[in-house]
Amino acid sequence: MLKIGEFSKLSHLTVKALRFYEKEKLLVPASIDKWTGYRFYETSQLEQAAKIKSFRQLDLSIEEIKAILNGADVKAILAEKAESLKIQRDRIDFCLSVINHILEENQMKYQVTIKNIPSAIVYYSETTLKSYSEAMEFIPSCGEECRKLNPTLKCAEPHYEFCEYLDGEYKETNVRIRHNEAVEQFGKENDKIKFREIPAVKVLSVFHKGAYENIGEAYAFIMKYAEENGCKVCGLARECYIDGIWNKDSVDEWLTEIQLPVE
Repeated sequence: MLKIGEFSKLSHLTVKALRFYEKEKLLVPASIDKWTGYRFYETSQLEQAAKIKSFRQLDLSIEEIKAILNGADVKAILAEKAESLKIQRDRIDFCLSVINHILEENQMKYQVTIKNIPSAIVYYSETTLKSYSEAMEFIPSCGEECRKLNPTLKCAEPHYEFCEYLDGEYKETNVRIRHNEAVEQFGKENDKIKFREIPAVKVLSVFHKGAYENIGEAYAFIMKYAEENGCKVCGLARECYIDGIWNKDSVDEWLTEIQLPVE
């Protein structure tokens, strides 16, 4: 029989850890002296102690270790843990890449985040604008037209509205644009208003503050980030207008989010 101190040395587990595992009924002493309270362990328990230590080093929780010791499928638990660790690794890699990108750029004007946009039903309308400035007239007109057709139709919560530019390149004039707004269900259509369901997608996101004529900087930043971090672009960039001429007096307070769908 080994006293707790001796068992601690042989198992490479601290006395504090052994008392904790006893409390959790993971590793209970073979006997406890009823007069002194001294704990005694069998040498055969060293194997169990080694298993617990190795599982803890794999970041398994106490409950997961209990399940394994009680006969649960070890491979299934380890496979689930492996998937969890992969997600953590991806998150860490993303954080490191953002930090490195900021350090290389030596500024934090734009901050990239990753978002998962759920699938949604949207009404949409497409047109060709003579110039980008006409977008601020086109977007409200889409909402008015949709409300006339579907007076009881409600916008989805949380609110999600965005524009896509369909030309695939920057153009000064004759700009093809598609405005989209998420709604609760499909509605009545006409020549201007159509409905579709957009799939869930992962996006890179940056916020641009200020005039739209300078938004090219934000696009350049997010595209460079995607390229440097191996993100495959899988759709048109989306512009979400958070603040603008309709609610801000100063152009410096205009806020636009750019979302770039990626794989």
